[in-house]
Amino acid sequence: MRGSAFSRHWSQVRNWRPTKAKCVAPCRSLAATLLLAFVAPIVSAEQPDSLAFQRVGHLRHGINTSNWFAQAGDYSVQRLRTFTTADDIRLVHRLGFDHIRVSIDAEPLLAWQHKQANGIAFMGELDAIVKVANQQDLAVIIDIHPDSRFKQSLLQGGEPVERFGMLWHALAAHFAPTDPGLVFFEIMNEPEQSDPYRWQGIQSFVAGQIRDAAPNHTIIACGAHWSGLEDLLQLSPLALPNVIYTFHDYEPFAFTHQGATWTTPAVQPLRDVPYPSTPENIAKNVEQEPTLAGQFFVQQYGLDRWDAHRIDVTLNFAERWSELNHVPVYVGEFGVHRPYAAPVMRAQWLRDMRIAMEKHHLGWAMWDYQDNFGAVTKKDGQTIPDPAVIDALGLTLPSAATP
Repeated sequence: MRGSAFSRHWSQVRNWRPTKAKCVAPCRSLAATLLLAFVAPIVSAEQPDSLAFQRVGHLRHGINTSNWFAQAGDYSVQRLRTFTTADDIRLVHRLGFDHIRVSIDAEPLLAWQHKQANGIAFMGELDAIVKVANQQDLAVIIDIHPDSRFKQSLLQGGEPVERFGMLWHALAAHFAPTDPGLVFFEIMNEPEQSDPYRWQGIQSFVAGQIRDAAPNHTIIACGAHWSGLEDLLQLSPLALPNVIYTFHDYEPFAFTHQGATWTTPAVQPLRDVPYPSTPENIAKNVEQEPTLAGQFFVQQYGLDRWDAHRIDVTLNFAERWSELNHVPVYVGEFGVHRPYAAPVMRAQWLRDMRIAMEKHHLGWAMWDYQDNFGAVTKKDGQTIPDPAVIDALGLTLPSAATP
């Protein structure tokens, strides 16, 4: 899609808004109609997306390889080859995972798109990892994982969205020769878009660009904001076949993000938060909070009595959305910040999540491989898997766990 047709299409999508609450459904239908000239035929509302359900079968139990091709700042060849290595990818396979979700920053991809030397080197390292993984029969999710600045640029009119679409067109064309059963395209990690209707239009447009460049590959789409379950439940499926839908689940946040410094201030002072939760066992954590807002946050965690049953009831809604829309759903992130969590309780939450996800037919990828949510620890040149985590995930340590 080029020139005036490209601009006209985005002009239609970006200006789409429901004017009144009663108009939401008709307006969504109108948006879908506007997109039909640019995308493949819509999936039947009565028939499951059979190819997407077949493909999601290779995304049953995965791991995120974070702070490697994204979130790092340093994307030199030296760091890309040593932070996580080809041996790590082989270990992932030996541990029993069936796929990796590779977070990829947008900036070095833009450098590659514009044929800059650092971008070309970055893509060369990414190509090598995709090849190693596929040789191990590990599927790879190519996940554009930009910073907030890039995400917020998409709110500044149509031009940034057009550039994002062109980036994905180039990236999908690059990976189009790969095995479509082993390489997946995730449009964007946690879009942070405050307007779900605008995000619906952006995502539909970008999905069309991907499908144009790589017609055989499966696309992974998500809801707006932080890609939570509530965002998924508000999402309308795209007017495209062969799409998997994803959400992230870190609930309850007071437990999974205790001590984290980069997110809501309420979790920062928390240490040794118990799971499961009761009003009684979180009393000491309420006292850790210096503000009333923080105390309220922790008290609510106790009153909510988070346990395996609560997780099961929550994830049931993801399965119901999947059944209602006849499309597969996948949990792209879940995990526990490990520096301040009791290892036994961390493993219990992971186990409860894994059992509930499998019960509700949700493939998953734990966050993450080796960082502060990690399944392994790297120390003195050794890679040491966490036996409790591997067991909680329903996997088995190989006889020689270190590559």
